[in-house]
Amino acid sequence: MRKLLVLALTLVSVFTVPARSQTSQRSNDGTAATHGPIVVLITIDGFPARALKDPRLPMPTLRMLQQQGAYAEAMQPINPAVTWPNHTSLITGVNAAEHHVMANGLITFPADGGMLQVKPWTPKTELVHARTLYDALAEKGMSTGQVDWVAIHHAESVRWAFAEVPDADGPIAQDLIAQGLVTKDALKTFNDDSSPAWRDQIWTDAAIDILTYHTPNLLLFHLLQTDTLQHEYGALSAPAYAAFADADANIARLIDAARKAGLLERITFVIASDHGFTDYTHIVRPNVALVQQGWLHKEKGSYHGDVWIQPEGGEASLYVHDSAKRAALLPKLTAYFQTMPGVAAVYTGNDAQRLGIPAPGSTDQAPDLYLVAKAGYTFMDGTEEPLITHVDPARGAHGYLNTDSDMQALFIASGAHIRRGVQLGEISNLRVAPTIAKLLGISLPAATQAPLTNMLQ
Repeated sequence: MRKLLVLALTLVSVFTVPARSQTSQRSNDGTAATHGPIVVLITIDGFPARALKDPRLPMPTLRMLQQQGAYAEAMQPINPAVTWPNHTSLITGVNAAEHHVMANGLITFPADGGMLQVKPWTPKTELVHARTLYDALAEKGMSTGQVDWVAIHHAESVRWAFAEVPDADGPIAQDLIAQGLVTKDALKTFNDDSSPAWRDQIWTDAAIDILTYHTPNLLLFHLLQTDTLQHEYGALSAPAYAAFADADANIARLIDAARKAGLLERITFVIASDHGFTDYTHIVRPNVALVQQGWLHKEKGSYHGDVWIQPEGGEASLYVHDSAKRAALLPKLTAYFQTMPGVAAVYTGNDAQRLGIPAPGSTDQAPDLYLVAKAGYTFMDGTEEPLITHVDPARGAHGYLNTDSDMQALFIASGAHIRRGVQLGEISNLRVAPTIAKLLGISLPAATQAPLTNMLQ
């Protein structure tokens, strides 16, 4: 309790006492934001809005930011309620119908009719079809840094980057190595046999380095282990709460570093999540159904066919490869999946705009059918029977319709330019990007919703 009290008092001083102590040596390459506002957008992956209502939530830093700033009771994600599509909406202000990100990477279609592949390390210019905050900043000679952000691979408008799979020879990696925070060998095997907590720690070290030594106008920072542990152990499980506490400690470290660097009076912190989480006890492998119904056939040890499904938790996107067969196949596929156990709804291309996903013909990422799982069910990859598997204990998933109460996400804004004690009610995550744009004095003309001006000073 004494430690928590000390931390709480420290956090109070963070936003009430001018920071005069220590100033970091800034980057001298001309990209550092030496004056004006700075926005730090931090995403806690998979943090459900409903967790904020639990008094046992072990996140004193987040509570302090909430009390000293503005917050939403819930923030609605876009469809699909998946990490990469929603991170993209947070920095573009448009939904998947506009930016075309439908999965955690680019969905690709082998010419031989083989299984769909999702390629995460696709250049941003091929994956994201919308104007981003960092594009708008670069046009005005302003800078962006990113740590573990997604759908941002090889983005030329990002000046400082420490990626999900970091470049061991990159400038930020070299900074961390020089400070003794990580070794080059550890970075070369960053995602191999390492713990999610350690990766979040190194990502936080990178965020601190970018903010205090290079000082971009916008820092995009993604914490991931909260998602990883809920997938494995269930939504709001004991391991998830441990991950929440660790995320809170990492955010506290970043805030403290900003204070010591004399930057705090210029920074607006926006803390958000990409989606919520819910539990399931049954796994449905919809591609097994395609095998059983003869739409997929095995050749030389692997399956091929005109129809494949890309599953992602509570949603699954169905694609018909051969456009000549599409008109004949879709009514049959629709009728079949409407009666399949575990499927709550089947949406055709005509429903796509209503859901905010791309309409067929607008992009090759647009599904021909969009399946939604029933509560307690999740969609997963696989072509080998059984079609449905029971799991015990329950595990966690997302991807369900964005109207699902469990999918609602976190939103808190605090620090410079934010009014204290503002309760925003329920908002859409499409309002985040235009709000950040307003704070930084840039333009996102395609953004579909208004900025959250009632929370701004």
